[in-house]
Amino acid sequence: QLQLVESGGGLVQPGGSLRLSCVAHGSSWKINTMGWYRQASGAEREMVATVSSGGRIQIQNTVKGRFTISRDNVKNTISLQMNDLKLEDTALYFCLASQMTMNLGENEYWGQGTQVTVAS
Repeated sequence: QLQLVESGGGLVQPGGSLRLSCVAHGSSWKINTMGWYRQASGAEREMVATVSSGGRIQIQNTVKGRFTISRDNVKNTISLQMNDLKLEDTALYFCLASQMTMNLGENEYWGQGTQVTVAS
């Protein structure tokens, strides 16, 4: 099992930058996809960016060009560099990791979230 710990959230002005990080603690066996999701107040949780163990990246169109996801397969960490932050980026950001099970399925693990607030 994995335990995911996010950090790096905070309060930032529009146009500012933040860098989120997530560390996966526990067994690193067969961690497939890691990524970032966010949930704004009153909204559904949405995918922000994901990266596979092989480096394939998916990123939400609304943040493309502003956000960059990176992954360190050795350290089992991912980062989300967020530039030119906008008010609509305000949300609780969650780290996700999927891991293959002994039965060849997948389990999903979620961090507890780190708050990003963009405000003047």
